Parts: sequence; structure tokens; C-alpha cells
Amino acid sequence: MESELFMGCDISQDTFNYCLRSKTSILLQGQVVNSVKSIRSWLTELKRDHHFNLAQILFCMEHTGVYGLLLLRVLHEQSLIICLESAVNIKLSLGLQRGKSDKVDAQRIAEYALRYSDRLKQWSPRRKVIDQLQVLIRLRDRLIKARQEISRFNQDAKRFMSKEEYQLVIKGSQATLKAIEKDIDKADKTIEELIMNDENLRRLSRFIRSVDGIGKVTCSAILVRTNEFIDFKKAKKFACTAGIAPFEHTSGSSVRGKSRVSHCAHKELKTLIHMCAVGAISRKGELQDYYKRKVALGKTKMCVLNAIRNKLVHRVFAVVRDEVMYQKNYRYKLA
Repeated sequence: MESELFMGCDISQDTFNYCLRSKTSILLQGQVVNSVKSIRSWLTELKRDHHFNLAQILFCMEHTGVYGLLLLRVLHEQSLIICLESAVNIKLSLGLQRGKSDKVDAQRIAEYALRYSDRLKQWSPRRKVIDQLQVLIRLRDRLIKARQEISRFNQDAKRFMSKEEYQLVIKGSQATLKAIEKDIDKADKTIEELIMNDENLRRLSRFIRSVDGIGKVTCSAILVRTNEFIDFKKAKKFACTAGIAPFEHTSGSSVRGKSRVSHCAHKELKTLIHMCAVGAISRKGELQDYYKRKVALGKTKMCVLNAIRNKLVHRVFAVVRDEVMYQKNYRYKLA
């Protein structure tokens, strides 16, 4: 990505620090309130007072969830160059670092954009329906965690508290648990409606859910994470992101470790795929037979289970690529 100027933005809830640099030096630094009005005024100031051509600036920032949405929206409205990068990538790419502040972080993001400008991928917004799906999935996850927290406290109360105290806890949380259950059901229905009302998502969902073991929750998560299979074209790359791709662990003649998965992964997605694999081996079929056969040969259970997780991912990508429903007893055309 060719650019002469590099803007690093370190975003927090109320403000964000910025650092504008050229290939040789830092040109401008400051702090802006994280609001649409302030961001637009800041961009106007860069053009009018400092005479910068915004179209020549590469704006680089970290993934910060909802905190960065306003800045992304305003920059995209003006068709500027935006790069959204993982905080871990930026931290590990710059070597040993000492000290930390918002001002210094903005400088480091700008330096990262300068060093890796030839590798950076320009950010573009996803379709609105994908963003809505992601919001609903996150909401559903938070509701489930809230339900688990209250239920766990109720179980502890039953075990350790007196009967009178336990009854107080149950009466105080009963209505909340029922309301959470209703909200979870409502979120599930809304997710299903969004997918069914969109032609492309409905088509992809039909292929994905034809794979034995993949349910509607995992299907919706895959649709969001792959951005309708636009961001991920190959199953191996997606398996790496989900933390189920094994990597070699050797060095010279002294280190001869087993291949292992990386902890740098999308943990929620990994959990969903893991539960799909567990469900697949609990039912009679070729995956259960495969699991039993490999374990009998001496393979560890988790090693075989990880292989099944990869099988599910590769099957999902295969049916989407070929636009066919998954067939359990597939017969080759040449047979």
C-alpha cells in the first residue's frame, strides 16, 4: 500500500491519541475527543491549518471493539485509507518495548504502519446485516454468561446457606433468570430471521448446516467471522484463526516436541467448533468410528478430537466452495 504519511491512532473510550509521521520523522501529535463532531473538526483542521492531503495519509489503528466505530465511520465517509490491525501483531512486530502510554502507543502504531505498509490490507466495511449478526451474537453470549453467573450463585447458596437465606436468593433471582431466558430466545429468533431474510446468508447457511455436527449458533459465528467467506477463502487459514491448526514444535537436536495448536486464536469460535466435534463423536456415524479407531491405535483423545474439528472446518469450506449440500455417503462420479 503506497503512502507518504502514516497516522497512528490509539483509541480509548472517551478520547484517542494520534501521531502523524513521514518516512523520516514525526510531524504532528495530539489528542481528540472520541465523538463524531470532534473527529470531523480534527480532519478539517488537518486540511485547513496544516495543509495535509488526507487522501495521502494511511490511518492505522488497533481493533478496539465499539470504541473505534465512530472514527472508522467518519474516515470511511470521506473515502480515506484505513487499516485495522490486531494489537498483538503491532506489539510483537516492534521488538522489545519499555513503558506504555497513550501517546507512546500512537507513535508505535504509526511506526508499525510505516514499516509494514507494503503488507497492510485496506479496511472496508462489511454489509450491515453482518454487523447486526455480530451484535446479536455478542449480546447472546453476554446473556448466557449472566445466566450462568446467577445459576452458579444459586447452586452455591443451596449448598452452603441456610434454608431461609436460600429461599431469599431464589425469590430474588427467579424473575431475572426467566427474563434472561426470554431474551436469549428472542436473540436466537432474531439471528435466525436475519439469516433467513437475506438471500446470500440463507444460501450459505443451508450449505454450512448440511455438515453433520454444525448447528445454527456455530453457523452464524462462521458467517460473521469469515464475512460471508470473503475474508477467508481457504479452510487452513480459518483453522489457524480458530486455533485448531497444529504447528510443528522442534528446534535443532534438543527440542523434539509434539505438534501443537497455538494459543493465539479466536477462543469463542474455537469453543463452538470444539462443541460441534464433541457432538459429532457422541452420535453413531463415521466420525464416531474414526474417533474410536484412532484412539484404539494409541492416539490421544484430544489429538483425535482436534483432527475432527479440522474435518468439520474443511467440510464447511468444501460445500460452500462447490455450492453443494454435504453428503454423508458420497459416491464419486467415476465410481
